[in-house]
Amino acid sequence: MKSRAIRQAFFDFFKKKQHEIVASAPIVLKDDPTLMFTNAGMNQFKDYFLGYKEPKSVRIADTQKCLRVSGKHNDLDEVGHDTYHHTMFEMLGNWSFGDYFKEEAIAWAWELLTKVYEIPIDNIYVSVFEGDKTDNLPKDIDAINIWKKYIAEDRILEFDKKDNFWEMGETGPCGPCSEIHVDLRSEEEKAKISGKELINADHPQVVEVWNLVFMEFMRKADGSLEKLPQKHIDTGMGFERLCMAIQKKASNYDTDVFMPIINQIETISGKTYGENEEDDIAIRVVADHLRAVSFAIADGQLPSNNGAGYVIRRILRRAISYGYRFLNQKEPFIYRLVDILEKEMGEFFPEIIKQKELIVNVIKEEEVSFLRTLEQGLNRISQIIEKNKKEGKTIIEGKVVFELYDTFGFPTDLSALVAENFGMTIDEKGFEKHMQDQKDRARKASESETGDWVVILEDEKEEFIGYDYLEADVKITKYRKVTNKKGSFYQIAFNFTPFYAESGGQVGDTGYIEALGEKITILDTKKENNLIIHITKTLPKTPEATFKAFVDKKRRDAITKNHTATHLLHQALREVLGDHVEQRGSHVSEDRLRFDFSHFSKITEEEMQQIEEIVFKNIIAGHPLEENRSVPINVAIEKGAMALFGEKYDDVVRTIGFGDSFELCGGCHVKSTTDIMMFHIESESSIASGIRRIEAITGQKAIDHLKKHFTEYSDVLKILKNPKEPVKAIESIQKENNELRKQVEQFIKEKALVAKDEWINKAEKIGDITFISEKTDLDAGAVKSIAFQLKGKIDNLFMIIGSTANQKPVLTVFISEDLVSSKSLNAGTIVRELGQFIKGGGGGQAFFATAGGKEIGGIDQALQEAKKYLN
Repeated sequence: MKSRAIRQAFFDFFKKKQHEIVASAPIVLKDDPTLMFTNAGMNQFKDYFLGYKEPKSVRIADTQKCLRVSGKHNDLDEVGHDTYHHTMFEMLGNWSFGDYFKEEAIAWAWELLTKVYEIPIDNIYVSVFEGDKTDNLPKDIDAINIWKKYIAEDRILEFDKKDNFWEMGETGPCGPCSEIHVDLRSEEEKAKISGKELINADHPQVVEVWNLVFMEFMRKADGSLEKLPQKHIDTGMGFERLCMAIQKKASNYDTDVFMPIINQIETISGKTYGENEEDDIAIRVVADHLRAVSFAIADGQLPSNNGAGYVIRRILRRAISYGYRFLNQKEPFIYRLVDILEKEMGEFFPEIIKQKELIVNVIKEEEVSFLRTLEQGLNRISQIIEKNKKEGKTIIEGKVVFELYDTFGFPTDLSALVAENFGMTIDEKGFEKHMQDQKDRARKASESETGDWVVILEDEKEEFIGYDYLEADVKITKYRKVTNKKGSFYQIAFNFTPFYAESGGQVGDTGYIEALGEKITILDTKKENNLIIHITKTLPKTPEATFKAFVDKKRRDAITKNHTATHLLHQALREVLGDHVEQRGSHVSEDRLRFDFSHFSKITEEEMQQIEEIVFKNIIAGHPLEENRSVPINVAIEKGAMALFGEKYDDVVRTIGFGDSFELCGGCHVKSTTDIMMFHIESESSIASGIRRIEAITGQKAIDHLKKHFTEYSDVLKILKNPKEPVKAIESIQKENNELRKQVEQFIKEKALVAKDEWINKAEKIGDITFISEKTDLDAGAVKSIAFQLKGKIDNLFMIIGSTANQKPVLTVFISEDLVSSKSLNAGTIVRELGQFIKGGGGGQAFFATAGGKEIGGIDQALQEAKKYLN
């Protein structure tokens, strides 16, 4: 059975079991501060488990894109070296939210695996939870008894909490689980050792394929467990491992999930998969990482130097490095594999098709950049090795190896390989220490302690009322304390709130609440999953009181101006540049707006003017806000609403329209475009291949900016004596200045020639040294030019010149290279010592150095003191 058929069979099976098939959530998470990437199938359903949101169906099935390269689940270092770990993988899952439980979950898993996929029963083992005394949890007898209906009792294995109690993190929903394992070894191998002895032992062919989680507890911050209001089912089946089992392969990479990509790598590199272990590892790394990076880019995460972007850049650089070292790929090649990926996965993941051009361009640009960096790293390590050889060292310090890794992304094993070629080694322990120190610093910087929620008022759902009200009477439903590197804070939830939580690029509201004579400042408003959290420094003395909540109106007004202007800008960009323009990110605050979008060339001045003019025309047109807060998403899209890149939308959405601008948006906006008042683009730049960024200002800030420029323009006109054509007047002045500059440069050249001859004629012989000591008003550049003209023309030359140009003292020391060797003189050392006479300092090379200072009167003494170095 081909992989496409395996995936489709899963959907068809659960559709017959009354499950709604839903799309995969983006691999990049935006409103969950606890996770950087989707790393498990249940991530997009956390709100349902936590009770923050009602599921659209109590039975759901899907395939979820997952990425495990950070935090608790980090498989990056294993990828490529074994046959079953991946960075990006698919997780097939079926879900029950308070509906069916263990009986159905186990029965259906067994039916699908043995009847539909026809996996031999003799190859299957299952594991169950053996119980845990510390958590006061009994053995999962129910699961054991259910499994006995389908499988021999000696194939039902008991394991502890580590293997058979699933938790999404230190806190949150959790429960015992039952894992299904498949033994894919040959009959000969099975005869030697039983499969039950290899369960959970990391054997590459005795692998877990499906985990059935019986979600019934909530892990609290104090470590205790409490029962959830409802019992849920959360299952996850590794698609790549399932394909390996069904297709009877020895490796995930041998299945048709990966082989088309591997075949293309073989064609490009000239290598044959299966002939050489080092080459095979490299091919697996490239094939795996291509998928991870492509899906991350398709979901809106571009490579960068921090956060999630840094993780994606690191994955891609790992692939480039393996290709460079083992597949002899010195030119970009990974971007050429995107065609195959699109062909193989585009049917189920259309974002790969839609974003293909962006994926190709971003990967290619990253390859070009990192290959250049690798070359720089090779040059740097060559210099280090040469220095070590001169100093008689045979070990490259761990600190240096770490700097190569940290600065150039230079792999440690490559440093070891280069060193070995020169008969050296690297200090691996020293490197590991520096690496661990960096990890410790990063961990310490991100450390936080989150307390349990203290519930004051039971409330089914927190309601946001901030579209209509900036003031409201509210009650605190719950709060918790959070401590991090910035200090201690409180996170507070209200029964309903006028405060907008940061999301969709718009920053969170600030303001205050007050009651009983107490005023508490709201520092920020965030969204964790679907819960709006208000951040304060202090907790109200009487949390049970009814509070009056006030949003900072002036700040919110400025934010709404910038947010609506962002929509108008998006529409203007599409009008001027073309329909290929799509939003790639935004940031809307009270100060400015930032808009990232797809476009593959720099915007011309003429285009920029057109864009600004269109936005301003829409502002003065006074387009009213056209808002619909409850539209089925398919209806909104059919009507032409713009869906934003990398966002996951609910079935019912909010639409925002201003004139021709029509988008899906949950943010805050002005009532009429005239409220924006003014719009001005401050900058336009490239942030990645095919991604441009515009930063702009609106409202009073834009008016003040234009006022300032008008005032400066008026001052310039006054200085120019109010010419009729100011641009031509300035051009005339520039032309005149250029001509005068050329005359001055020619004058200085002539003056320098005269000075050079005079200095040569006045040179003094001290032993076998020709000594020149002069004071001049030539600048340091002219003095340097003379020094280098004399280089090689006068033997044993020692020259010191004191310059007074522009009333700034500069000492220049030049020493012939033969004199540097024979007398052990060093211009850098000498100029630093003489620099004290002019109250300054400097340095340079052994034969040429300069020092600047503050005291012109000290030049004469410095020139006189220079002679002592010749004795």
